[in-house]
Amino acid sequence: MADTRTPEQRRHIMQSVKQKNTGPEVAVRKALHALGYRFRLHAHSLPGRPDIVFPARRKVIFVHGCFWHGHDCRKGHLPKSRLEYWKPKIETNKVRDERNVNELKKAGWESLVLWQCEVARLDETVDHVTHFLGPPKQAGRSE
Repeated sequence: MADTRTPEQRRHIMQSVKQKNTGPEVAVRKALHALGYRFRLHAHSLPGRPDIVFPARRKVIFVHGCFWHGHDCRKGHLPKSRLEYWKPKIETNKVRDERNVNELKKAGWESLVLWQCEVARLDETVDHVTHFLGPPKQAGRSE
């Protein structure tokens, strides 16, 4: 199937895709904050600049877009046009993601990857995250 957009329209659409503070990421952050978790965002000092960072717990969460990170779901499929561009791009992203998780592990950090399609079921996602993190710290203590 050919692209229904002009190259200029497609370029504008792709440039408007956010890298930080995406809808799924914000939804997870709001839910965790409401439960009493406190965290840092986009730590530039850590490999991959994780989306949500819990320094005292040495745990991080990445909230990945299914398309951009090559998830095996309905939203993660490659487009039908320009496969010569998209296939290596997504594969490179997947390799980089794995490298970042491995570097974090070597540095003593635990990582959790949440996928855009999973975050749509926010209650299940929050259960998964709270299991990964453990209970929130008591009030008055910093994460």
